Amino acid sequence: MSTSAQRTRSRGAQTKSALGIGGNCYLRDNRLKCKRGGDPMLRSALLAVTLALVASVAAAQGTVKIAILGPMAFVQGENHWAGAEMARDEINKAGGINVGGRRMQVELIRADTNEIQSVPDATNAIERVITRDKADFLIGGFRSEAVLAMQEVAMDYKKIFLGAGAAHSKLGLNVEQNYERYKYWFRVTPVKDVDLARTLFAVMNSIGQQIRTDLKTDAPKVAILAEKAVWTEALVAAAQKNLPAMKMEVVGTWQPSATATDVTAELSAIDRSGAHIVFTMLSGPVGISVGRQMGERNMKAVAWGINVEGQKEEFWQAAAGKAQFVSTLDTYSEVEMTPKTIPFVRAFKERFKKAPTYNAATYDAIMILKAAIEQAGSTEADKLVPVIEKMEHVGTAGTDTWDKRHDLVWAVGRTAGIAVQWQDGRKVPFWPPNVKGMQPFKMPKP
Repeated sequence: MSTSAQRTRSRGAQTKSALGIGGNCYLRDNRLKCKRGGDPMLRSALLAVTLALVASVAAAQGTVKIAILGPMAFVQGENHWAGAEMARDEINKAGGINVGGRRMQVELIRADTNEIQSVPDATNAIERVITRDKADFLIGGFRSEAVLAMQEVAMDYKKIFLGAGAAHSKLGLNVEQNYERYKYWFRVTPVKDVDLARTLFAVMNSIGQQIRTDLKTDAPKVAILAEKAVWTEALVAAAQKNLPAMKMEVVGTWQPSATATDVTAELSAIDRSGAHIVFTMLSGPVGISVGRQMGERNMKAVAWGINVEGQKEEFWQAAAGKAQFVSTLDTYSEVEMTPKTIPFVRAFKERFKKAPTYNAATYDAIMILKAAIEQAGSTEADKLVPVIEKMEHVGTAGTDTWDKRHDLVWAVGRTAGIAVQWQDGRKVPFWPPNVKGMQPFKMPKP
């Protein structure tokens, strides 16, 4: 017998002796085995010890498992994963997360929720990473309908779930109305739909003033173009109510599918309305169709609002180079929102050959977890919740704090985001104007 084998057998004998295991029972692969005739009471008594041994071995592996949940076949999921990879690699290269004096590496679990197509697929995905993959933490989500359902699963298992894509207010309202159940949910990006509206209207007011000056009109005309989805409902209602109060005329509301490839009917009607601004609320592939077809029609109206497809570098090419003057709320550009913004954007572009969308704030979500774990000295959810609640986190896109709903506290220059416009194939940041790096907003020729 080799010396190594002798040492292994010796350790096994020592372990059996320490646990009081008789000759009819033995350990194999950290499991207790007993030969026929072995004492059944002994087997029962030692079961808990064996389970503890297995748990000890698992803990010794030293990883914090974080599931990244998103529609991986789409740009939103791609950015979920890319941002998480950057955070994981940065943390692990620096030695991992300090958990009460013990260094643990970050392990990512990639979970395709297919949530754009199917809510049941999304709930199955989150259930799977919890029960099969044994995820410690959950990050991601995109479509509000799916994330609301995913939130229920996460809360059933008391898992911290950091949202990185869904805007619906109910996600935070759940926390306020039933804190003990929903306290494990925090929204990292974007701000809730009501606060998105605050940003949208702030920028809309700026664009409206420019139209009043350039076109000599007192009441700019606005067409609302919102994909038919849960997350747009509050925004549409807010627009219909607030735009007239801003001395703007709402000429109509159009709601195509989030995956529509042809919006000719909608744009034709908007053209006929004489709209100066097309107020977009688009998170799906329809955003490409809108950008391309507005250019093909040479529309005099300018698009402003949310267009998630318009946030990515490939948008200009996807829209066949016709998306001139399309503007959108965004999260990332090479402007100094925080000291981390420009280095992050440049590193992301260097690694992935494209700019990040807001879903890449999974990077910040992991860094928030790291800071909370190190402060608490634990990975236990109930110990981390109060730490995150009190945290002020300077991230890559802004400075984050949370309210009683675990929603981001909205503030221009901190969490309100930025506005960008496509100009001659480049995505140009233009709001808030006081941030270093912003450039002028442009209108189509009348």
